[in-house]
Amino acid sequence: MLSAGLTLIFSMMGVLNFAHASFYMLGAYLGYSLSGLWGFWWGLCLAPMITGLLGVVVERCALRRLHGQGQLAELLFTFGLSYLIVELVQLIWGRLTVPYAIPVSLQGALFSVYSSPFSLYRGFMALVALAMLGLVYLMMTRTRIGLVIQAALTQPSMVAALGHNVPRIFMWVFGTGCALAGLAGAVGGSAFVTEPGMAASVGSIIFVVVVLGGMGSLVGAFWASLLIACVQTFAVTLDFSLLNLIHRLVGDISNDHFAFALLSLSISQIAPILPFLMLVLMLLWRPQGLMGRRHV
Repeated sequence: MLSAGLTLIFSMMGVLNFAHASFYMLGAYLGYSLSGLWGFWWGLCLAPMITGLLGVVVERCALRRLHGQGQLAELLFTFGLSYLIVELVQLIWGRLTVPYAIPVSLQGALFSVYSSPFSLYRGFMALVALAMLGLVYLMMTRTRIGLVIQAALTQPSMVAALGHNVPRIFMWVFGTGCALAGLAGAVGGSAFVTEPGMAASVGSIIFVVVVLGGMGSLVGAFWASLLIACVQTFAVTLDFSLLNLIHRLVGDISNDHFAFALLSLSISQIAPILPFLMLVLMLLWRPQGLMGRRHV
């Protein structure tokens, strides 16, 4: 869900939004506060809307002024904005974890695999993610609004000549991307920990997903998300190392303590760095990503 919003903003506007994970965190905190007032479902609906409107205000009042100064200025602005949002969250909600609980109606197990339960709420999260991705894909490829948005990226003067307000189009695209991040926060905040460091914990991985899938490709972001999820899920279950493989093939190795320590690391121990290793290999093998297009 996070990668879809970031991909939408970059593919339509060319803005690499470093504050995207902070909008995700903001959506989680807004969902927590609103669910405490009116219930989980109201929080789930209102938190993305408020986050999207805040994204509209950011684009209209600040980011629009930087479009003519190049991507570096936009990148630096969103980088600073991410820290500003974190500080505001700490001022309003504090530095401690907030008790954003899963609703009673979505608690329990959906099914079990080898006596390991798969929670109903995780199934709900997957359903929301697929529905969101499907709606965004259909909107961008099958509706007149989507065609106008795509045309505004490549031929803004022609779109403006046809009577469309291009700056307003970009404003609502940025707001929609922020709303998708807010939706991810409102859904994921109760499943994971809602605290000020949650943006930093997912900030790096969403950029890995976007680059692996191909910059600007929604379908690529979907497949890259599944690939990383499967790799990390299976990696944490494998208690096997290169040292074990070498022992089986060639017997004992030398007494190099550094090499011994490095090779003795199991796959489960290096699971957190596997997505970044995949990123490096993808950039070496196919810089445009899985579904991206090569620019010439």
